[in-house]
Amino acid sequence: MFSRKSARVGDLVIGGDSPIAIQTMYDSQIAQCDVEALIHRLRVLKAMGCDLIRFSYVSSDDRKNFEAICHSRVMPIVADIHFDHRMALEALEAGADKVRINPGNIGAKWKTQEVVRSAADHGAAIRIGLNNGSLPRGMEGKRPEDVMVDAALEYLDWFASWGFDNTVVSLKSSDIETTLRANERLASQADVPIHLGVTEAGGVVSSCIRSTYAFSRLFERRIGDTLRVSITGAIEDEVHAAVEILRAAGLRKGGVRIVSCPRCGRHSFDSQGFLRQVENRLLSIDKDITVAIMGCQVNGPGEAKNADVAVTGIGRKVFLYRHGELYRDVEADKAEEGLFALIEEI
Repeated sequence: MFSRKSARVGDLVIGGDSPIAIQTMYDSQIAQCDVEALIHRLRVLKAMGCDLIRFSYVSSDDRKNFEAICHSRVMPIVADIHFDHRMALEALEAGADKVRINPGNIGAKWKTQEVVRSAADHGAAIRIGLNNGSLPRGMEGKRPEDVMVDAALEYLDWFASWGFDNTVVSLKSSDIETTLRANERLASQADVPIHLGVTEAGGVVSSCIRSTYAFSRLFERRIGDTLRVSITGAIEDEVHAAVEILRAAGLRKGGVRIVSCPRCGRHSFDSQGFLRQVENRLLSIDKDITVAIMGCQVNGPGEAKNADVAVTGIGRKVFLYRHGELYRDVEADKAEEGLFALIEEI
């Protein structure tokens, strides 16, 4: 988005003229997953707006399922590697579109070079991923952001000397100011696609607030080509949050925009419960529409006028609106079915 250079990850381009890509990280061990169920989950995540997903690749036990996931081609797949460079080589052979490594914990320089050579041979990208919690040794006394930037620049020099530039860099900290200073300095000294994130940001509320603040400041400085909202919670929430942040910043268009009231004492329809019931399904719809879910007749009709589809209710009756006009009423237990039938017609 903001860097001039780009990196190719499968069929996805990060950086250059491409939109900011959204990513998340699978929350369980690959070796123990139900592959078919996971592939279905990936399809839902993609429909919600996820562009690529990362998996921890810990041991050779992961290979069979990882290979099946890569071959599903739902979206580009990233292998997250620490300590053992052989796992990166194995993941690339299995079909990884990108590997994330921290050369500082891979070991000897030749091990990193082997990973770079394999990535080049397989047409894969590499993310140089540095976190405040896993800094390279030998740089004591420096500020964490300077350690990360200096290490990243050194690794980029290595890669350049080996003729490899299909690279993304991330510099993350749980401290927002450290994250900002690190990414600002990196962007001023290297033209490379930058992956943004505030690591270990907490639960949904904490992470969304902290991430939004950090991202907005970096976007103002034209920094950032891909991002992850790190949430202690469901990865679907990470994708939803990322989509909403980019929409709010005017950097992503399309998809379902949900308008819903917070509920008050005069509510006649359980907007909170209904939103929880339908939200993920709504977010997986590939239509550029606004859906309003309102709890009473005070703001409900007004919001319905501004929405493509709206729903509110009184007692056991639920009212569905289409472009501001009452479309039909249904029994409460038919509300979800009626809502999605109406959306299908739009």
